[in-house]
Amino acid sequence: MTEQFDFTTTEHLLSPGGQAAERAADTAVFDEDTRADARRIVDRYPESRSALLPMLHLVQSVQGHVSEAGVAFCAERLGLGTAEVSAVATFYTMYKDRPCGQHLVSVCTNTLCAALGGDEIYRRVTAELGVGHEETAGEPGETGSLTVEHAECLAACDLAPVLQVNYEYYDKQTPESALDLVRALQRGEKPAPSRGAPLSDFRTVERELAGFYADLEAETAGGTGSAETLRGTELARQQGWSAPAKPDPDSAEAALPPLPEKN
Repeated sequence: MTEQFDFTTTEHLLSPGGQAAERAADTAVFDEDTRADARRIVDRYPESRSALLPMLHLVQSVQGHVSEAGVAFCAERLGLGTAEVSAVATFYTMYKDRPCGQHLVSVCTNTLCAALGGDEIYRRVTAELGVGHEETAGEPGETGSLTVEHAECLAACDLAPVLQVNYEYYDKQTPESALDLVRALQRGEKPAPSRGAPLSDFRTVERELAGFYADLEAETAGGTGSAETLRGTELARQQGWSAPAKPDPDSAEAALPPLPEKN
C-alpha cells in the first residue's frame, strides 16, 4: 500500500522513521538558543505564518544562507509546507541559496548608477575577486571572504553610483574607491559606511533583520540623511512651499465626482 502524505505540512518529506533523524539533524544545525529565538519571533505575531520573513533571516544568521534544513526548520515551527517556505525564500533576493562570505557586497547596476559608472565598478570588482554574481571569494563565513552581487536599484540615485556592504551604503563610488574598499574588507578591516550604522558582518546583520540587536541604540544612532537627499526639502523651506492642506472629508471639495449618466 502506498503511503499517503499531507502536503500542507512538512511530514510529506520524511517517513515516520526519517522524522526522528531530521529532528536530530535540526538540533545539530540549530541549537537551543536559536530555537528559543525562533519561539520569540513567532510570539510577536497573532498568526504564526506572518513570522516567516524574520525566521528566514534568523536561519541566515546561523548558516549564512537558507538551506534545505533551514526551510524545514521554518516550516515546522510555522505550520507551513516546505513548498510555501521555499516559494518565499526564492522570491526575495535577500535570501541566499548558497553560503555568503563574511561580507555581502551589492553593486547597484540599475539605470542611473550604471550610467554613472556602476557597470564598470561591478566589472572591476568581480575581476579583482575572480567571481561572478552571487559567488564568493574566499571561504564563506571566514574573515575577509566576500560575496558579490549586482543589485537592482538601491534607492540612492541622488548619491550614485553606490554600493552596499551588508546593506550599509557606500556613496559616490568610483572603480578605484570600490577596489580600495573590497581590498580593505579582504584584509579584515571594516571601513566606515558613508552613512548609517557602523559596518559589522553579514550574519550579524541577518540577526538584526530577524529583530535581535546587541545594542539597538548604537545601531540606530548613525544619521542617514545627506545634502543631496534633502535638497528638495531645503528648496521648499526656502521658497515657502508646502503641501496642500488635506480637505475636510465633509466638504464639497473632498466629495467624489458623480458617475456619468448612462445614455
